[in-house]
Amino acid sequence: MTATTAENRPTAQGHPQRWLILGVICLAQLTVLLDNTVLNVAIPSLTKELDASTADIQWMINAYSLVQSGLLLTAGSAADRYGRKKMLVAGLALFGIGSLVAGLAQSSAQLIAARAGMGIGGALLITTTLAVVVQIFDDAERVKAIGLWSTVNSLGFAVGPLIGGVMLDHFWWGAIFLINIPVAITGLVAVVSLVPESKSKQGDRPDLLGALLSTIGMTAVVYAIISGPEHGWASAQVLVPAGVGVVVLGAFAGWELRIPYPMLDLHFFRNQRFVGAVAGAILVAFGMGGSLFLLTQHLQFVLGYGPLEAGLRTAPLALTVVALNLTGIGARLLPGLGTPRTIASGMTLLSAGLAAIALLGGSGYGGMLLGLVVMGAGISLAMPAMANAIMSAIPPEKAGVGAGINGTLAEFGNGLGVAVLGAVLNSRFAALVPAAVGAASLPAALAAAGDAGERARIADAFASGVETSQLVGAVAVLAGGLLAAVLLRRAERADSSGAAAAA
Repeated sequence: MTATTAENRPTAQGHPQRWLILGVICLAQLTVLLDNTVLNVAIPSLTKELDASTADIQWMINAYSLVQSGLLLTAGSAADRYGRKKMLVAGLALFGIGSLVAGLAQSSAQLIAARAGMGIGGALLITTTLAVVVQIFDDAERVKAIGLWSTVNSLGFAVGPLIGGVMLDHFWWGAIFLINIPVAITGLVAVVSLVPESKSKQGDRPDLLGALLSTIGMTAVVYAIISGPEHGWASAQVLVPAGVGVVVLGAFAGWELRIPYPMLDLHFFRNQRFVGAVAGAILVAFGMGGSLFLLTQHLQFVLGYGPLEAGLRTAPLALTVVALNLTGIGARLLPGLGTPRTIASGMTLLSAGLAAIALLGGSGYGGMLLGLVVMGAGISLAMPAMANAIMSAIPPEKAGVGAGINGTLAEFGNGLGVAVLGAVLNSRFAALVPAAVGAASLPAALAAAGDAGERARIADAFASGVETSQLVGAVAVLAGGLLAAVLLRRAERADSSGAAAAA
């Protein structure tokens, strides 16, 4: 650990300004996570003002999450090696600059590039904020501090549409990015003034090739998924990037097994407890990311709400998650139910919420409200149990790596949810109204419709596509929950048998 100034040096009870630092860190973390979902509510505005197609919109969302997920482990390793405070400052600076470019973008390509740059800053912030929390709090307070940090994680994904709706109700779409700039500047000043520097004397070397291979591989696979409905799943435009993605990800796995300092230690996947918890984490993010992408379009395109009204109507998900996380219901139920049952129960509730939105949300907001509350309850129950399972499945000295893996796969699950459920929506829409397939988006298809009857058919087809996509998400989340529970149960039995044999 490097030397720190006297006023910033942690004491036996933790850093003297630890709670103020935690507040700053949570604000920066919330801003980063909001940008995973804040763009969803601006989809109609971007479609009209930037003439963005559905594929453009998906790339605007995926560019941020995919770049972020590809760099999380490398960012964490760089922070350990070069200094967590330095990486926090770099992350805030990159995020602020990317937000400025995004807010002033004049085309879809410019916005996609800016979002990718913001993803780099976001990767640095997500990894270093947790590292700093662990550094400045002692053992007695660390659990509470990480719990608050985790609550901000859940809140960030859910309230993005609400914040975006408020901004779009008063300003143009670029304001949802420009609002990040004063937060980034405030964070820079606070980090420089308050956060002590720390780094590992023998930090792992950054795995730059691994980061490059993982980002290229995931991007190629998701590009194939996005292109499927437009070009056909058997076309060269889909099969070539899919093949490239599989080959590159295979090369990534081989590289990670060969090098002494991998960004992703594949040996963790021999542990059934770890695999089960990771599967659940990916599919929770899959369900949340994909469903919010669909919900905001359904509320605005199908039910006719404005951006602010749409954002307010997704708020019950955030409120449920925050209320249950702050009361610690999931943590209290975990000892009695056990990890497998807790995760299975939470994932089942999340799946039921998605299904309720699909089956009951088409005729009005009441069914959607029920689904959002049930989804929030499921997330609050499953996420603490999964985080505990992941961190307990690996050695304590690898805790930072485990957190990085969890963050990487959760980010990937979020981007994959948008891509897969968006592809299902496009396929269903194209099957029901082939005449509208040439249109770049739903508003374009409605504008090109010849009469009121055709516009009604197009709107009904879009609503049907949203319903089908939500049901696909519900099935995937339920299957993931059951798989996670089975693997965790097997791991517990194996541990019990090993302990009995040792005794």
